[in-house]
Amino acid sequence: MDAYIKIIANALNLREEAVENTLRLLDEGATIPFIARYRKERTGGLDEVQITQISNWNDRLKELTKRKETIVKTIDEQGKMTAELQLRIEECWNATELEDIYLPYRPKRRTRAQVAREKGLEPLAQYILQQRGTLRQAPPILSALIARMGEEAAVNGAMDIIAELVNENEGTRNVVRGEFQRFAVISSKAVKTKQDSDEAAKYSDYFDFSEPLRRCSSHRLLAMRRGESEGILRVSISVDEDECIKKLKRHYVHGFGELQDILSAAVEDAYKRLLKPSIENEFAASSKEKADEEAINVFSENLRQLLLAAPLGQKRVMAFDPGYVNGCKIACLDKQGALLHHEIIYPHPPKRFYAQSTVAMMRMIKDFRIEAIAIGNGTASRESQAFVKEVVDKIGELPQGKPQVFVVSEDGASIYSASKLAREEFPDEDVTVRGAVSIGRRLMDPLSELVKIDPKNIGVGQYQHDVDQAKLKHSLDQTVESCVNLVGVNLNTASTYLLMYISGLGPVLAKNIVDYRTENGPFSSRSQLKKVPRLGAAAFLQCAGFLRIPNADNPLDNSAVHPESYGIVEQMAKDQQCTVKELIDDKSRQKGIQLERYLTAEVGMPTLLDIRKELEKPGRDPRQQIEVFEFDPRVKEIDDLEVGMELPGIVTNITNFGAFVDIGVHQDGLVHISQLADKFVRDPNEVVKLHQHVMVRVIAVDERRKRISLTMKQIKQ
Repeated sequence: MDAYIKIIANALNLREEAVENTLRLLDEGATIPFIARYRKERTGGLDEVQITQISNWNDRLKELTKRKETIVKTIDEQGKMTAELQLRIEECWNATELEDIYLPYRPKRRTRAQVAREKGLEPLAQYILQQRGTLRQAPPILSALIARMGEEAAVNGAMDIIAELVNENEGTRNVVRGEFQRFAVISSKAVKTKQDSDEAAKYSDYFDFSEPLRRCSSHRLLAMRRGESEGILRVSISVDEDECIKKLKRHYVHGFGELQDILSAAVEDAYKRLLKPSIENEFAASSKEKADEEAINVFSENLRQLLLAAPLGQKRVMAFDPGYVNGCKIACLDKQGALLHHEIIYPHPPKRFYAQSTVAMMRMIKDFRIEAIAIGNGTASRESQAFVKEVVDKIGELPQGKPQVFVVSEDGASIYSASKLAREEFPDEDVTVRGAVSIGRRLMDPLSELVKIDPKNIGVGQYQHDVDQAKLKHSLDQTVESCVNLVGVNLNTASTYLLMYISGLGPVLAKNIVDYRTENGPFSSRSQLKKVPRLGAAAFLQCAGFLRIPNADNPLDNSAVHPESYGIVEQMAKDQQCTVKELIDDKSRQKGIQLERYLTAEVGMPTLLDIRKELEKPGRDPRQQIEVFEFDPRVKEIDDLEVGMELPGIVTNITNFGAFVDIGVHQDGLVHISQLADKFVRDPNEVVKLHQHVMVRVIAVDERRKRISLTMKQIKQ
């Protein structure tokens, strides 16, 4: 671990002590949210991002250590290990350098060079490399070999050996690698037999494209690689071949003569046949890995914003899943999201039973005391929104007030409705009802509902199916875990799917909690968790602070104060001559607390400051308040748009090249990063957030390609 600590601390510019303590906590099984929230003294106040970086670096170094063990074992078995080589491998922590060290010893399929060595041509290759004399001046033993094999065959074999030696030389590979780092160009061209096909149209920007690799953005690189995998594009990475070969020859070839000419040809062959393909593959892989990382970061940030979207809260909701031919599916939910009623209405063509649909809507709103209506943003959404608002306007005053109308993203609702979980929740209902319920619940609490769906299907990614799927899943799981623990969950209402993301829990313990709750009734205290089967002390320590129990006997059970700190709060209350509840309710008493009095060897100021902050607003939801949004009534289809129009919109997706905005025409428009603000923008997340309400201006409409270009410049937001 000591080697890891120094490497990670230097790479992330962190103190070694903080890294060491974080690694120990991770090795003990502590989760990232728990460490960030409840172990600030040990980490020096590192946040989740920094702890995640430490964890990722630790995983990377562990993998590199395993690779080193394999390499050492392989070289040992060949009998070629030396003390110097062993030391080089042990001290190497760069994956590329490690593979260069290993390359000469890597087991190979039978190469041209091996065939030449078997014929005894290694001495001739070494003689040529020395560049002294001519072939005719070679030692007698070599002259005899050349005579026996024939000069051309002998020289060609020796050149094969030299080419392999050049290819496996670390210095040579670094020369070529340096050229690629500085001057590599990525190019793509259309496959002629495919370029006129319908599926090729979306790649037309890359039919004859090239730019320096180091400037190629992740979305362009991933688009080209996808086009390549679909057989529509040919993609290559190259440098100035002549310049590379010149540099290599200057390194290997000295002077002029017969042997120098042979060596020069061998070096050129080494570059074209071995080095170039190898280094090109290396840079193709590294550039793809970098693009994957950027795309995964974009996806994770979008997912975070989506999961932390403003909740409506516990209100009676009508979910409205729009449609034309098959009608609009309606689901009425109680304040806990339980299904009370469902039916189908037909307010739109081709059936257009407008009057009957209006009567049905009014009846359901009154009978089920609906307080809010959630409309899916898919097909017929705009028409449904207009219809619902007309119904609400006609209905008159209601005891609960007129319901508010919200448009809700339905991305992934169909995935959920067909899932095993949905079937278990609603075994007697079909997929359309389950999908409508999901839309309604998303309005009430986006986090609780969206955790049931694979994040890749929520629709906020950038080439999510093209990136490394294992890394994507790891990052998205960390994001979901982070969001769930940031908000905290109600222990008595949370689903198994929500509980499984709580620190220290998982699918088994989450199910055990729900089963215990079903059998014994609601939890009355956090300490009751210890009675849940298989939930031991370690799991309790990890999870307790993130679980909330509204109206618990101990008010701290509905806060982010960890049970291990209850004694501190109780002492604070005693010193203020009041109960814990009175301390929470009385701001003046809180101001009288002198935190320095409660410092101990284990409890530092970071924990005490967190406790005081939590006492001020116990169990406060960190998410923002939800806002009603309306599209411009002038536009419903893309052909309603005119250049210069200023329209309200909702940010639906954020990429590293800009933001996509729904302006109500069934096709999102793009605000390119250069159009996001009247200043230079490095990252779109600096300006916009997912589901943010923005004003945009139309600057271009391409109806054929269904592309809308928007700007936010010189528009008051």
